[in-house]
Amino acid sequence: MEQFFQQLTNGLAVGSIYALIALGYTMVYGVLRLINFAHGDLFTYGAYLGMTLLTSFLLHDHLGLALGLVVLAVMVMGLVAVIGVILERAAYRPLRESPRLSAVVSALGASIFLQNALMLVYGARYQVYPDILPQTTVSLLGQQVPVMRIAVVLVSVTIMAALYLFVQKTKVGTAIRAAAIDQGAARLMGIDVNKVVTIVFVIGPALGGGAGLLVGLYYGQISFTMGWIYGMKAFTAAILGGIGNIPGAMVGGLLLGVVEALGAAYVSFAWKDAFAFLVLILILIVRPSGLLGERVAEKI
Repeated sequence: MEQFFQQLTNGLAVGSIYALIALGYTMVYGVLRLINFAHGDLFTYGAYLGMTLLTSFLLHDHLGLALGLVVLAVMVMGLVAVIGVILERAAYRPLRESPRLSAVVSALGASIFLQNALMLVYGARYQVYPDILPQTTVSLLGQQVPVMRIAVVLVSVTIMAALYLFVQKTKVGTAIRAAAIDQGAARLMGIDVNKVVTIVFVIGPALGGGAGLLVGLYYGQISFTMGWIYGMKAFTAAILGGIGNIPGAMVGGLLLGVVEALGAAYVSFAWKDAFAFLVLILILIVRPSGLLGERVAEKI
C-alpha cells in the first residue's frame, strides 16, 4: 500500500507537468489548427533559463526561498513567452494562409533550430540545478511524501485552474474562444485575430517554460534533448483528453503520469514510455475524440 501511494503521488506530480505542457499544444491547436512541434523545446528553454537565472542572481538568497522562486518563475515564464511570440512571428504567421503541411514543416524546422541553438550555448552535457530546496517530507494519509512533490502538484493545478477561469470568464478568453470557433466571424465581430494568436503564443510558451522550471527543480538535472520526450508525452496527453479541450489536457496529463508511474513500479521501468502510448492507443480505439471529446463547435 505504501508503494502504491508513493507511486500515485509521484505520478500526479509528473502528470501535472505533462498537463501544463499539453495546455500549450491544445491552445495553439484550438486557434490555428496547428501542432506546435517546437513547444517541447520552449519547455526546455524554460528549464535552462531557470538554471541560468538561479545561479546568476541567487534570488533565493536575496529574497528568501519562497519569494525568490516566485520571482524566478515569473522571469522564466516571461522570457519563454517572448521567445514564443518571436517564434510565431517568424515561423508561423508568414505561413498562415499557406497549406497546413507548410506550417507543420516550419514547426519541425523551428524545433530543430531551437534545440541545436541550446546545445551550442550550453553544450551537450547534462546540466545540474543548484540544490536549494529542503529535502523534507510531510505526513499525508499516514504516508511520508516529499514536500516538493506536493508543491509541484499544487502549483500546476493552481495554474491550470487559473487558465481555465481566464479563458471562460474574461473578455480576452471570450475572444480566444470566438477565434477558435471561426476566425472570419470573429473578425466581423471586431476581434483582432492576430492579437488573439499573439496572446495564445504568450500563454502557451509561458506555461511550457514554467513546466520546464518545475522539472529542473524537481529532478535536479536537465538535458537539451529532453523537450522531445516531454513534448511527445504532453502531445499524447492532449490527444488523450481531447485535442483543443483545456480540461481534457489537464485530465489527460494527470492520467498519463499516473499510468506511467504505476506501470514502471509494478511491471517494468524499462516499459514506462510504452505504457503511456499503449493507453493512448486503447483510448483512441474506444473513443477516437479523446476522453472528454475534441472541441468541434467550440475548440477551447
